[in-house]
Amino acid sequence: MNFHLELLPKPHSIIRQIILNGLTDFNRNAFMPDLKTEDLAVVIRAVDSKTIVGGLWAHTSWEWLTIELIFVPESLRKQGIARNLIAMAEEEAIKRGCHAAWLDTLNSEALALYERLGYERFGELKDFPKGGSRTFLQKKLATDVSQPGQSSERMAQRS
Repeated sequence: MNFHLELLPKPHSIIRQIILNGLTDFNRNAFMPDLKTEDLAVVIRAVDSKTIVGGLWAHTSWEWLTIELIFVPESLRKQGIARNLIAMAEEEAIKRGCHAAWLDTLNSEALALYERLGYERFGELKDFPKGGSRTFLQKKLATDVSQPGQSSERMAQRS
């Protein structure tokens, strides 16, 4: 194959997907031919308009839950919603055979929440962004993440 290298300073998201697909196929063939990677989302939906206003995006693979994104709108914070989003994702991850979870954050308030939820720091990029830190956390998943007598659906419902 003939080729050349080209820098794309503003690449389209399709380029990322091409690279990701190639890497995923390589890893699957090299390490776990039967690897199953599945996305999952837990959304915050406005009751009246049915509009999705936030939530959690993650995927499961390698028997791990990888939480990529969590967003709770400012007006809904301090109500336990992030805790419930994470609990629902962890519960689904356990059903999918995951034994652990990981995530990262730039936000010191979120970091404190994740630590209260049992996540432990395993890495940090200092000055990312300058003057701040990007912290990486992991957690062993229990066999039952819901509280006794409470399903995750009930925990997530708010009046």
